[in-house]
Amino acid sequence: MAVKIRLKRGGAKHAAYYRIVVADARNQRDGRFIDQVGTYNPLPSEYKLTLDEDKIIDWLNKGAQLTDTVRSLVSKKGVLAKFADQKAKKVVKKEAAPKKAAAKKTTKKESK
Repeated sequence: MAVKIRLKRGGAKHAAYYRIVVADARNQRDGRFIDQVGTYNPLPSEYKLTLDEDKIIDWLNKGAQLTDTVRSLVSKKGVLAKFADQKAKKVVKKEAAPKKAAAKKTTKKESK
């Protein structure tokens, strides 16, 4: 199942208001969603962007894809930078972990 983090439109004509949601890519734009992770009001007089950074990073770790608009909004808030730092730390930990020496098993034929 392809999961996307995208905008769900609300509000009146010429007064759009969006919720940032996690939804199956096959669902309609304003249809069923899995989780709400933020809101966005683009009107110049009432501009407001709220994000639940922990939820967004959690969904990105699970493999959710950002739409172009949401990627722009999330990167402006610095959430993508946090996600990249977190991902880099995981890679460093994996590389720094000591590798176990492969123990060679002897068979009866080799011991003779």
